[in-house]
Amino acid sequence: MNTKVTSKTPGLRDVFFALRDRKVFLTLLLGFSAGLPFMLTGNTMGMWLRDEGTTLSAIGFLSWVGLAYSFKFLWAPILDKTSVPILARLGHRRSWILLSQIIICSGLLLMGIVGPDGGLLAFAVFAVVVAFASATQDIALDAWRIESAETDEKLALISSAFLLGYRGALLITDALILIVVAKSGWHISYVVLAGAMCIGITATLFAVEPPDRRTGENIKKMIWSLSGVFDAIAGPFIAFFKTHGKSALLMLVAISMYRLADFVMGPMAGPLYIDVGISKEIIGTVRATNGLIATIAGVALAGICAIRFGFVPTLIVGAILGPGSNLAFSVLAWSGGDLWVFNIAMIIDNFSGGFSGTALVAWMSSLTSVGYTASQYALMSSFYAILGKFLKGFSGQVVDMLEKTTDLMNAYAIFFAGTALIGIPALILCLMVSRTLARERARSASG
Repeated sequence: MNTKVTSKTPGLRDVFFALRDRKVFLTLLLGFSAGLPFMLTGNTMGMWLRDEGTTLSAIGFLSWVGLAYSFKFLWAPILDKTSVPILARLGHRRSWILLSQIIICSGLLLMGIVGPDGGLLAFAVFAVVVAFASATQDIALDAWRIESAETDEKLALISSAFLLGYRGALLITDALILIVVAKSGWHISYVVLAGAMCIGITATLFAVEPPDRRTGENIKKMIWSLSGVFDAIAGPFIAFFKTHGKSALLMLVAISMYRLADFVMGPMAGPLYIDVGISKEIIGTVRATNGLIATIAGVALAGICAIRFGFVPTLIVGAILGPGSNLAFSVLAWSGGDLWVFNIAMIIDNFSGGFSGTALVAWMSSLTSVGYTASQYALMSSFYAILGKFLKGFSGQVVDMLEKTTDLMNAYAIFFAGTALIGIPALILCLMVSRTLARERARSASG
């Protein structure tokens, strides 16, 4: 667990004043860089594929490209122990961030040039390259973000800024891109967003490398020695379970279930918009206006709640809001594409996603240990994504199967309602984590 000194709880004015800090601003830009490739190899890519006439089942299976994010803990130890040759002068963390950003930029450019119409296999390969580079960027950025925070208060603020930039990128790649697509097509849109990675590259060059907190034996063990390999692979896991004891496994299970409902429903959101008859211009405009405001409100409120009430209480609220918002998509399907319903659904979805995402990131960040920041956060974020990333591959098949017994809109509605129910176990697990941690604090106080 982070051993940071926590200052007094700040007021609302203090929170927004801190968001003007240079480090926090750069974190926002780096969050944008982290979020940019996510939809372009996920839901937005699914909309492009649907536009090309790809089946829902195939779109669901192609969403497995995102599994790269779920297995990043496998190579995270390398990032903890090494720097990138040539780029090493930038520092341990920034060298990996910059390398991954360059690869993402190149991969998105190639996706835009080829497109699914130019060869689905080649398009999928470039998407996989982008996803793996994006997962690597996430590992390095998460470590940089956590190690740059001097206190828990600063960590909450930086996490909120990171999520704000991240969610902003999601809105651009899931909303504004559709306006550009309607006028210029998918190919040019992807090429333009490949160029937008320069924002993250610039932020990396201006960012300050955090202090290297690997001390003692931890920093002496080189990755290429036998003991170094063991420490790189097993060290993060051993340290995590040693720090959190009996609560460690419960925490990992809760993390794995927390955003499961969102992951499973994700690949079908874009196809729903298209099949319900909402134009790309309207989708883009609504998500970039009402959606953006709702996202900012959700992220900001979650950051304030994390500082005022603690990480776990905020986590519990997010466990209710996140899955519950999926019901809005059922209503949208039943409404036949009513624009008022669509607006309300986007507000609910973006606010809930901003809040629950910030709550989870802030809590996971607080659980890492010095020396294993990248590996442990990658472990937790992999647990957070791996089950959902796997199950969402079957989402298209579920809708196709439901459509055999009813019409397409009812199939969509039933599917989204079912994904909302998936959130119930996550809420129960969060409540169990809260009770377990409360008992441990009481035992420590009395002992």
